[in-house]
Amino acid sequence: MNIEKITKIISAIIGFLGIIFLGLVIVKSDNDVKMAASLGDFSAVSPIVNLTFAVVIITVIVTLLFSLRGLFSDSQKLKKAGISLLVLVIVIGISFALSSGVETKMKDDAILSASGSRWVETGIRSGYFFAIIAILSMIIPSIKRLIK
Repeated sequence: MNIEKITKIISAIIGFLGIIFLGLVIVKSDNDVKMAASLGDFSAVSPIVNLTFAVVIITVIVTLLFSLRGLFSDSQKLKKAGISLLVLVIVIGISFALSSGVETKMKDDAILSASGSRWVETGIRSGYFFAIIAILSMIIPSIKRLIK
């Protein structure tokens, strides 16, 4: 049996389970579902939520496997991915080095630690660096074309 048939069978099973679980939710009235949920009984919607989690997990695993397979099948792709990963690490490293952390009191009287504050600032600085890199990667080729 080839991969297409297996995929179609699995998709059909998941779709059929989704229809059954949706039917179980629809059969109950809105008030019954809301009342049960307010009492902590989520049995009406738990099956469809669990099915959704399973589909998301399967999708992530399959996507990662095929992406990694594609990367390792071509050395040029692997080299480009390695360079991109190195640039990511360098940008985050520079952002972290330029950031400082200060304990911060938040709205709900919780305190954000100095380390947490530093990581937040690192994320913001990384976003700025990546925005600058993206803008420059669009502008520089245009300028080169204009000069030619």
